Amino acid sequence: MSAASWTSLQEAAGPVSRETFERLVAFQQLFLKWNRSINLAAPSTLDDVWGRHILDSAQLARIAPEAKRWADLGSGGGFPGLVLAFLLVERDGASIDLVESNRKKASFLQAVIGQFGLPARVVARRIDDSYALVSTPEIVTARALAALPALLDLSAPWLTKGSKALFHKGRDYRAEVEESTHRWAFDLVEHPSMTDAHGVILEVTDLRAA
Repeated sequence: MSAASWTSLQEAAGPVSRETFERLVAFQQLFLKWNRSINLAAPSTLDDVWGRHILDSAQLARIAPEAKRWADLGSGGGFPGLVLAFLLVERDGASIDLVESNRKKASFLQAVIGQFGLPARVVARRIDDSYALVSTPEIVTARALAALPALLDLSAPWLTKGSKALFHKGRDYRAEVEESTHRWAFDLVEHPSMTDAHGVILEVTDLRAA
Protein backbone atom coordinates (compact mmCIF):
# COMPACT_ATOMS: atom_id res chain seq x y z
CA MET A 1 0.00 0.00 0.00
CA SER A 2 1.33 3.45 -0.93
CA ALA A 3 1.05 6.06 1.79
CA ALA A 4 0.06 9.46 0.46
CA SER A 5 3.12 11.69 0.35
CA TRP A 6 4.06 14.94 -1.32
CA THR A 7 7.34 13.35 -2.45
CA SER A 8 5.64 10.45 -4.22
CA LEU A 9 3.30 12.84 -6.00
CA GLN A 10 6.19 14.97 -7.25
CA GLU A 11 8.07 11.88 -8.40
CA ALA A 12 5.05 10.88 -10.48
CA ALA A 13 3.78 14.24 -11.74
CA GLY A 14 6.72 16.62 -11.58
CA PRO A 15 6.71 19.85 -9.54
CA VAL A 16 3.49 20.08 -7.49
CA SER A 17 2.59 22.50 -4.72
CA ARG A 18 1.93 21.39 -1.16
CA GLU A 19 -1.61 22.76 -1.50
CA THR A 20 -2.33 20.55 -4.51
CA PHE A 21 -1.00 17.52 -2.61
CA GLU A 22 -3.28 18.28 0.34
CA ARG A 23 -6.27 18.71 -1.97
CA LEU A 24 -5.57 15.33 -3.57
CA VAL A 25 -5.40 13.72 -0.12
CA ALA A 26 -8.82 15.23 0.62
CA PHE A 27 -10.09 13.98 -2.74
CA GLN A 28 -8.92 10.47 -1.87
CA GLN A 29 -11.09 10.50 1.24
CA LEU A 30 -14.07 11.87 -0.69
CA PHE A 31 -13.61 9.19 -3.34
CA LEU A 32 -13.68 6.43 -0.73
CA LYS A 33 -16.81 7.95 0.83
CA TRP A 34 -18.67 8.03 -2.51
CA ASN A 35 -17.42 4.58 -3.42
CA ARG A 36 -19.47 3.08 -0.59
CA SER A 37 -22.64 3.87 -2.53
CA ILE A 38 -21.36 3.99 -6.14
CA ASN A 39 -18.94 1.45 -7.58
CA LEU A 40 -16.19 3.82 -8.73
CA ALA A 41 -13.22 1.41 -8.72
CA ALA A 42 -12.48 -2.29 -8.43
CA PRO A 43 -12.70 -3.40 -4.78
CA SER A 44 -9.30 -5.08 -5.05
CA THR A 45 -7.65 -1.68 -5.62
CA LEU A 46 -9.27 0.25 -2.76
CA ASP A 47 -6.55 -0.53 -0.21
CA ASP A 48 -4.11 1.53 -2.29
CA VAL A 49 -6.06 4.34 -3.93
CA TRP A 50 -3.06 6.65 -3.67
CA GLY A 51 -0.66 4.41 -5.59
CA ARG A 52 -2.95 2.43 -7.85
CA HIS A 53 -5.13 5.34 -8.95
CA ILE A 54 -3.88 8.79 -7.98
CA LEU A 55 -0.17 8.39 -8.72
CA ASP A 56 -0.94 6.21 -11.74
CA SER A 57 -3.06 9.05 -13.13
CA ALA A 58 -0.70 11.85 -12.09
CA GLN A 59 2.21 10.51 -14.14
CA LEU A 60 0.51 11.78 -17.31
CA ALA A 61 1.23 15.35 -16.21
CA ARG A 62 4.96 14.66 -16.37
CA ILE A 63 4.70 13.30 -19.93
CA ALA A 64 2.91 16.43 -21.19
CA PRO A 65 4.09 19.24 -18.89
CA GLU A 66 3.05 22.08 -21.20
CA ALA A 67 -0.36 20.86 -22.36
CA LYS A 68 -3.36 22.92 -21.30
CA ARG A 69 -6.35 21.48 -23.19
CA TRP A 70 -7.19 17.94 -22.16
CA ALA A 71 -10.07 15.50 -22.63
CA ASP A 72 -10.56 12.30 -20.64
CA LEU A 73 -12.77 9.58 -22.11
CA GLY A 74 -14.88 7.37 -19.86
CA SER A 75 -13.80 9.25 -16.76
CA GLY A 76 -15.67 6.97 -14.33
CA GLY A 77 -14.31 7.51 -10.84
CA GLY A 78 -12.06 10.32 -12.03
CA PHE A 79 -8.92 8.50 -13.07
CA PRO A 80 -7.03 10.03 -14.70
CA GLY A 81 -9.37 12.96 -15.44
CA LEU A 82 -10.07 14.38 -11.98
CA VAL A 83 -6.48 13.87 -10.83
CA LEU A 84 -5.30 15.81 -13.87
CA ALA A 85 -7.83 18.52 -13.07
CA PHE A 86 -6.24 19.00 -9.63
CA LEU A 87 -2.80 19.24 -11.24
CA LEU A 88 -3.99 21.59 -13.99
CA VAL A 89 -4.96 24.18 -11.39
CA GLU A 90 -1.27 25.11 -11.44
CA ARG A 91 -1.20 25.70 -15.22
CA ASP A 92 -2.67 29.07 -16.16
CA GLY A 93 -5.60 28.70 -18.52
CA ALA A 94 -5.59 24.88 -18.44
CA SER A 95 -8.77 22.78 -18.41
CA ILE A 96 -10.04 19.25 -18.97
CA ASP A 97 -13.31 17.82 -20.30
CA LEU A 98 -14.48 14.64 -18.56
CA VAL A 99 -16.64 12.51 -20.85
CA GLU A 100 -18.80 10.12 -18.81
CA SER A 101 -22.22 8.75 -19.79
CA ASN A 102 -23.07 7.02 -16.49
CA ARG A 103 -25.34 9.41 -14.61
CA LYS A 104 -24.18 8.49 -11.10
CA LYS A 105 -20.51 8.70 -11.99
CA ALA A 106 -21.09 12.00 -13.81
CA SER A 107 -22.75 13.32 -10.63
CA PHE A 108 -19.70 12.29 -8.60
CA LEU A 109 -17.36 14.03 -11.04
CA GLN A 110 -19.47 17.20 -10.94
CA ALA A 111 -19.59 17.17 -7.13
CA VAL A 112 -15.78 16.98 -6.88
CA ILE A 113 -15.32 19.72 -9.48
CA GLY A 114 -17.71 21.96 -7.56
CA GLN A 115 -16.28 21.25 -4.12
CA PHE A 116 -12.67 21.91 -5.14
CA GLY A 117 -13.25 24.53 -7.84
CA LEU A 118 -11.43 22.50 -10.47
CA PRO A 119 -10.81 23.66 -14.07
CA ALA A 120 -12.89 20.82 -15.48
CA ARG A 121 -16.22 20.24 -17.20
CA VAL A 122 -18.35 17.10 -17.23
CA VAL A 123 -19.70 16.08 -20.62
CA ALA A 124 -22.41 13.60 -19.63
CA ARG A 125 -22.68 11.88 -22.99
CA ARG A 126 -21.50 8.78 -24.73
CA ILE A 127 -18.11 9.35 -26.31
CA ASP A 128 -19.49 9.07 -29.83
CA ASP A 129 -22.07 11.74 -28.97
CA SER A 130 -19.50 14.16 -27.55
CA TYR A 131 -17.40 15.11 -30.58
CA ALA A 132 -19.23 18.36 -31.27
CA LEU A 133 -19.11 19.31 -27.58
CA VAL A 134 -15.38 18.80 -26.98
CA SER A 135 -13.24 21.12 -29.06
CA THR A 136 -9.99 19.57 -30.28
CA PRO A 137 -7.85 18.99 -27.18
CA GLU A 138 -4.08 18.82 -27.10
CA ILE A 139 -4.22 15.54 -25.14
CA VAL A 140 -6.83 12.77 -25.07
CA THR A 141 -6.63 10.29 -22.19
CA ALA A 142 -8.36 7.04 -21.26
CA ARG A 143 -7.70 4.46 -18.57
CA ALA A 144 -9.24 1.00 -18.24
CA LEU A 145 -11.83 1.88 -20.87
CA ALA A 146 -11.33 -0.39 -23.89
CA ALA A 147 -8.75 -2.23 -25.96
CA LEU A 148 -6.51 -0.01 -28.07
CA PRO A 149 -8.27 -0.66 -31.44
CA ALA A 150 -11.57 0.53 -29.93
CA LEU A 151 -9.88 3.48 -28.21
CA LEU A 152 -8.40 4.64 -31.49
CA ASP A 153 -11.78 4.35 -33.20
CA LEU A 154 -13.46 6.36 -30.43
CA SER A 155 -10.80 9.08 -30.31
CA ALA A 156 -10.12 9.27 -34.07
CA PRO A 157 -12.19 12.45 -34.61
CA TRP A 158 -9.67 14.27 -32.38
CA LEU A 159 -6.49 12.31 -33.08
CA THR A 160 -6.79 12.67 -36.86
CA LYS A 161 -6.93 16.46 -36.34
CA GLY A 162 -3.68 16.69 -34.41
CA SER A 163 -4.54 15.68 -30.84
CA LYS A 164 -2.15 13.39 -28.98
CA ALA A 165 -3.36 10.37 -27.00
CA LEU A 166 -1.96 9.14 -23.69
CA PHE A 167 -3.50 5.75 -22.93
CA HIS A 168 -2.79 3.59 -19.89
CA LYS A 169 -2.18 -0.03 -20.88
CA GLY A 170 -1.20 -3.24 -19.12
CA ARG A 171 1.04 -6.18 -19.89
CA ASP A 172 -0.84 -7.26 -23.06
CA TYR A 173 -0.46 -3.93 -24.82
CA ARG A 174 1.77 -5.25 -27.63
CA ALA A 175 -1.02 -7.47 -28.94
CA GLU A 176 -3.40 -4.50 -28.88
CA VAL A 177 -0.92 -2.37 -30.80
CA GLU A 178 -0.51 -5.09 -33.42
CA GLU A 179 -4.27 -5.46 -33.82
CA SER A 180 -4.65 -1.69 -34.19
CA THR A 181 -2.30 -1.57 -37.19
CA HIS A 182 -4.83 -3.48 -39.29
CA ARG A 183 -7.00 -0.34 -39.34
CA TRP A 184 -4.79 2.56 -38.32
CA ALA A 185 -1.30 3.94 -38.87
CA PHE A 186 0.22 6.09 -36.13
CA ASP A 187 3.40 7.17 -34.42
CA LEU A 188 3.93 5.50 -31.06
CA VAL A 189 6.08 6.17 -28.00
CA GLU A 190 5.96 3.71 -25.10
CA HIS A 191 6.48 5.28 -21.66
CA PRO A 192 7.11 2.73 -18.89
CA SER A 193 4.58 3.14 -16.11
CA MET A 194 5.98 4.60 -12.90
CA THR A 195 3.44 2.67 -10.82
CA ASP A 196 3.01 -0.68 -12.60
CA ALA A 197 6.02 -2.80 -13.49
CA HIS A 198 4.09 -4.38 -16.36
CA GLY A 199 2.25 -1.26 -17.53
CA VAL A 200 2.93 1.46 -20.07
CA ILE A 201 1.55 4.79 -21.16
CA LEU A 202 1.09 4.70 -24.94
CA GLU A 203 1.67 8.08 -26.58
CA VAL A 204 -0.13 8.04 -29.95
CA THR A 205 0.27 10.82 -32.51
CA ASP A 206 -0.39 11.37 -36.24
CA LEU A 207 -3.30 8.93 -36.40
CA ARG A 208 -4.34 8.12 -39.96
CA ALA A 209 -6.11 5.37 -41.85
CA ALA A 210 -3.89 2.40 -42.61
